[in-house]
Amino acid sequence: MPISTQDRQTLLTLARSSVTHAVTGDPPPQAPPPSEILTAQRGCFVTLTNAGRLRGCIGTFSPHGPLAAMIPQMAIHASRDPRFTHNPITEHELPQIHVEVSVLSPLEPIDDPLSLTVGVHGIYITQGHRGGCFLPEVATDQGWDAEQFLTQCCAGKAGLAPTAWQDPATEVRVFTSEKFGEGE
Repeated sequence: MPISTQDRQTLLTLARSSVTHAVTGDPPPQAPPPSEILTAQRGCFVTLTNAGRLRGCIGTFSPHGPLAAMIPQMAIHASRDPRFTHNPITEHELPQIHVEVSVLSPLEPIDDPLSLTVGVHGIYITQGHRGGCFLPEVATDQGWDAEQFLTQCCAGKAGLAPTAWQDPATEVRVFTSEKFGEGE
């Protein structure tokens, strides 16, 4: 069931308020009134960009609370994304930050990774203690086919051999995402 316009706005407001709180110290957002999706335990990501450039993206596949609590946590972590430790989001930059939220379906194992649908499925690849993921839009943004998507996730995100997705010891799982952003 698609997320309602009102719930989308609530989640975006929670994310924006949480980023502002993390950067400026303003009060944290107040808990919203409950709804079916806001009280659901769902994986989620918060992505922050400025003029199309990534400034932070953090999420979880294993929520430990309702979506209304997880989105603020992921937004705070995204505003402090370790990839940008030496170039953090500043208070001056906040008006240029674009906030997107991705609400995930449960992870599903896939027997034939090449059968995933590019642009529809995201991937989460694990082997031992190493793992990496890409949201569904990464493949289409990069112009990758399924094999390139899998290879890039293994080598670039999970720290595995590029062809590790073919190894029986590697678990490849797929998910879908309902993504929405400010101004949509």
